[in-house]
Amino acid sequence: MASWLVLCRFVHFSVLLSLVGTWVFRRLLLGCETQQGPYKQLHLQFDRLGRWLTSIGLGSGLLWLLLISASMAGSWSAALDSTTLQLVLGQTFFGQVWSGHLLLNLLLLGLLLTPQGRHLPLRLGLGVLLLATLAPVGHGAMLDGVQGQLLMLNQFLHLSCVGLWLGGLLVLLGVVRQPLAGSLEALLRRFSGVGYGLVSGLLVTGLINVRVLTGQWWPTPLFSGFALILLIKVLLVAGMLGLALFNRLRISGCERRLSSLRRSLLLEWLLGLAAVAAVALLGTLPPMQAV
Repeated sequence: MASWLVLCRFVHFSVLLSLVGTWVFRRLLLGCETQQGPYKQLHLQFDRLGRWLTSIGLGSGLLWLLLISASMAGSWSAALDSTTLQLVLGQTFFGQVWSGHLLLNLLLLGLLLTPQGRHLPLRLGLGVLLLATLAPVGHGAMLDGVQGQLLMLNQFLHLSCVGLWLGGLLVLLGVVRQPLAGSLEALLRRFSGVGYGLVSGLLVTGLINVRVLTGQWWPTPLFSGFALILLIKVLLVAGMLGLALFNRLRISGCERRLSSLRRSLLLEWLLGLAAVAAVALLGTLPPMQAV
């Protein structure tokens, strides 16, 4: 049951983070979605991808609820028991947050199936709210009062940085797979400029999370439990940073190295997904407090 929950968390986090990130970077890198421009076809492809990601998000969110219900009741059959589901949704903090989260997901899917879904402020607003309701799930709910609210805010900022990075990489992957319609070098420089802020935000919010949850700047013992998965996550992010720096140093003349650039961006994106998988597992492990 625990393994299924980790897998479900990974899928749900991945699709929602990528969804919001692609919406932001589509506008920053490709321009307005309604204009007749060189990236019109790419915008249409991302529209279809957005509907699929939102559908997967809703399905994985419902499955997450069923797995939590089964885990609390101690049996798989309880996952579909209406009494158990009502108890989880109405009497637990997770359930109260998750009912709102699922409603937002459903509203977003409905919006994307209508012409109004092409308006970025509407869908991005719902997407941001979805990320905000992800923040209290897991370790974000460990503290009460103002400290707990600040921890949730920090978690939201951390997730936002991750989502923007993953989404930006997806947009770049879409661009380099298409016939060149503009200056790829200019797009990469634009993404790289925003990337400095994302990396800084990711590192700062990550350190705050670790400090608050464990009472240390780095949990010990290093090679077991929470600390080991955290170490793996940090190494994966370090790999992403290394590839990002590698690509940044080779921006000039990148149009002549498209094949190499595609492989590098794909590997960076896959490392990001692996880091999200580590996050999904971390959220199910108890952090080790300093004594």
